[in-house]
Amino acid sequence: MNERTANRVFDTVNIVLLALAVVVCILPFLHIIAVSLSSNLAITSGKVTLFPVGFNWDAYGKVFSDMTMIRSLGFTVFLTALCAALCMAMTIVAAYPLTKSQLKGRKLFMILIVITMFFTGGIIPEYILVRDLNLLNTVWALVLPGLISPFYLIILISFFNGIPQSLEEAAEIDGSSHFGTLMRIILPLSLPVMATLCLFYAVGRWNGFQDTLMYISKPELYPIQLKLYQMIQNNMVSELSSLEGNSGGPKITPESLKSASVIFATVPILLVYPWLQRYFVSGVMLGAVKG
Repeated sequence: MNERTANRVFDTVNIVLLALAVVVCILPFLHIIAVSLSSNLAITSGKVTLFPVGFNWDAYGKVFSDMTMIRSLGFTVFLTALCAALCMAMTIVAAYPLTKSQLKGRKLFMILIVITMFFTGGIIPEYILVRDLNLLNTVWALVLPGLISPFYLIILISFFNGIPQSLEEAAEIDGSSHFGTLMRIILPLSLPVMATLCLFYAVGRWNGFQDTLMYISKPELYPIQLKLYQMIQNNMVSELSSLEGNSGGPKITPESLKSASVIFATVPILLVYPWLQRYFVSGVMLGAVKG
């Protein structure tokens, strides 16, 4: 009975803590949604908390009618997909050889990889390198500098090491090459961790804007997060409010327009999670049952 009671207390505490964490994460998002859908009077008077007061869709109409926002969103989707694909490809081809004990210099490579997690050259040397490679104002300036994350690489190496060596040996006996073993044996068994790392790479690229501030000056290469950054930091609401043919339209408060823009930029990446959720569940259950 004491053990059963202790388990119940432990489960109750976990549920309460998780519920509090969910509330802390959800409340700001609900407030942003409420502000984006509330009337101007309710926003300026401070009546908006977690629920819209006086529904008003004008802010979303302004956002969706601004072609610069639509172009930035489309470019961000393309950039995120490109970055996630290339980052995963490079992480895989770097992680698989490092799992082989016969690789000469393997320990040295691992030491060098770990060092980069604690020491970096800094922003100025990185900018000089990108500039000297003629990557400024190009898509590659946003992709190549962060092509491989040492932390994610170590995670993938650890996962590859957990795959039974007997599977690779059986494939080699059947005449499979290292590349064939990787494609036919290792990667199919690594879908959960690959989906997780791919999502991490995608979210990191989607939310990134600091590198764009340093390397990009062309408006057509602005990702959506940089547009939001400029709007929030510099109060650049006039760019959206003075659209052609809308100058005589209803007035929109800056808070409502900013909130609608934040939702506009957040929802697309949130929609990716349901497609990858089943891989997360598989990753949790992988290895839980032995038979």
